[in-house]
Amino acid sequence: MIRAMGPLSGIRVLEFEAIGPGPFCGMMLADMGADVLLIDRPDDPRLGLGRDRWFDVMLRGRRSATLDLKSASGVAAALAAKADALIEGFRPGVMERLGLGPDVLLKLNPKLVYGRMTGWGQDGPLAPRAGHDINYIALTGVLNAIGRAGGAPVPPLNLVGDFGGGGMLLAFGIACALLEAKSSGKGQVVDAAMVDGASLLATMFAGMMAAGRWSEARGENVLDTGAPWYDAYETKDGRHVAIGAIEPKFYAELLERLGIAGESLPAQLDPKGWPVLRARFAEVFRTRTRDEWCAVFEGSDACFAPVLGFSEARAHPHNAERRTFVTSGKVAQPAPAPRFSRTPGSIRGAPPQRGEGGRTALQAWGFDASGIAQLESLGLGFRA
Repeated sequence: MIRAMGPLSGIRVLEFEAIGPGPFCGMMLADMGADVLLIDRPDDPRLGLGRDRWFDVMLRGRRSATLDLKSASGVAAALAAKADALIEGFRPGVMERLGLGPDVLLKLNPKLVYGRMTGWGQDGPLAPRAGHDINYIALTGVLNAIGRAGGAPVPPLNLVGDFGGGGMLLAFGIACALLEAKSSGKGQVVDAAMVDGASLLATMFAGMMAAGRWSEARGENVLDTGAPWYDAYETKDGRHVAIGAIEPKFYAELLERLGIAGESLPAQLDPKGWPVLRARFAEVFRTRTRDEWCAVFEGSDACFAPVLGFSEARAHPHNAERRTFVTSGKVAQPAPAPRFSRTPGSIRGAPPQRGEGGRTALQAWGFDASGIAQLESLGLGFRA
């Protein structure tokens, strides 16, 4: 059920079906109260478009209508005329060829915030090329920085390019442009590229490199497993724990909790002694199980945490008390974030099947019965 709530309540967003970062952006806006109408392609079993969607949790909180943009782009333009913002994730030039580019739609709706999600951006020599998260973060230097000494770079799932540097960046950009449009009365294009966003996420390291405090060799720095006191260690039961005791007072407590504070050990900040420290930490952590170490570090400031699987994380007491995970439909999933004291966001419904709720959405967007019937006759589809 779709209800008005959250800081973006009253904002209408037209989202065109995509994968990865586009839906993540739409999810963030819907979680915060925006009324997001998802324009899906019609069912096509050959493309896998007829499958059940109950587990596509990034599509939560939407309503859906189906439309073949290649044959009925005018319908999409009519919907965009009613929207405050738009999300599209096609390759550069596709929306223009469909007659739905920003030049056309901003003339039709001057206040429209036109959000564009790509990997390489709207221009540049790679703009028309295909790619995925791993390719985008490779080009930014981020992938090269992640991994252990002597090993190959390790892809950090698709969190850095698709979601942090992509979908979240676009959601931020759309929110900024919506705020500006309230004062100027003018919309604009938001060009969110994963190559830009992933680079932005690594801003801190640009400063550290300039100061001579970061090596581009993997596994030699404080935050990339080079420092033995910022790493994960195997425990007696084959599980792992993570420590991040950077500050001296936290490092001192780490040694106390490990029971090795009185030993003659290399200085914390002496890289030459790090192999000795690492070997000693590894030896000690293997003497107890992960949960036994949790008991040892309970209530400490040693910057310790168990390494949990996704399923375990949902049941951890801290996450449970904060309701970091909630169940919607059939799926336990992360709750909307960030949190607001007065206008909290919420999951407003399970992922829609193709065309589900679209007719009701159009009514809420101001289309009367005859207008909806006309759009339907032109190709807009609804689920009965």
